[in-house]
Amino acid sequence: MQKDISQLKIAVLAGGIGSEREISQQSGQTIYNALLGDGADVVLSDITPDDMEILDDGSIDIFFLALHGQFGEDGQLQKILEDKKLCFTGTDSKASQMAFDKLLSKQTFFHAHLPIAKHLIVQTEDTLSDLAGHLKKLASKFVIKPLKQGSSVGIVITDDTETATAKAIECFNTYGDCMVEEFVNGREVTVGIVNGKALPIIEIRSQAGFYDYNAKYVDDATEYLFNTIEDAVLAATIQTIALTCFHELGCRHLARVDFILTDDNIPYILEINTLPGFTSHSLLPMAAAKAGVEIPALCRQIAEAAWSDFQSEI
Repeated sequence: MQKDISQLKIAVLAGGIGSEREISQQSGQTIYNALLGDGADVVLSDITPDDMEILDDGSIDIFFLALHGQFGEDGQLQKILEDKKLCFTGTDSKASQMAFDKLLSKQTFFHAHLPIAKHLIVQTEDTLSDLAGHLKKLASKFVIKPLKQGSSVGIVITDDTETATAKAIECFNTYGDCMVEEFVNGREVTVGIVNGKALPIIEIRSQAGFYDYNAKYVDDATEYLFNTIEDAVLAATIQTIALTCFHELGCRHLARVDFILTDDNIPYILEINTLPGFTSHSLLPMAAAKAGVEIPALCRQIAEAAWSDFQSEI
């Protein structure tokens, strides 16, 4: 039976098991409050692989995903929801897995002829000597990062080859995988996407010099600026590249694409985030508000898109 969105019951799923569990809980609370204030029939559920009882609640029409990182953003939960034939917000399991894996997403962007930084993947058989030799050929300054983590977890920046080598091995041993990228100097900008439309560009200026976990979620001194790209053609190009990333991976409903914009105006893609945060410091709601869409309307639009897609697949 067809239902109007006002008749639907929504469960906001938050928590999870990743390193961003606390942030996910904050996002979930924000979304819950927004939907409740908008008049929705909504519940908030802390979900983990060991406690997914909420998914068997037949009264729930839409599951609004507010998870970040492992289990919630990497396609695992999405696959469970798909197998149960349930309606949920955000990208499907296959595209989520690709977007969450920095190597798979980079490969997709490369084949779409989009700008990405030079990089290498640490291999199991790499010795310190081998890796140091590879790094010397790669760049003079490095960004070491796990392949499948979010919110800048595990990231190290250094211009010392010996330090980069040691940190890359440490990253590999800690997370089971590691990518080393050439450090690209420039301004950090981000483009939120909602239902296939690019939001206003935000430039992020961290007082710490690096937009790490603390700068994202704790430091009130981090600046979020609009209209800093005066060249309208350049701004439109960055938004178009963000949308291309979104569509090439097969994303839906919402995402955020992060860039480094160099002095010669090349927007290098850092990553795509398929479940952006909804905390007080989060960028997607900030950009939506700049476009005139406050959080209650934003959450409603995302839920409506999920329900519409789900109905078309039945």
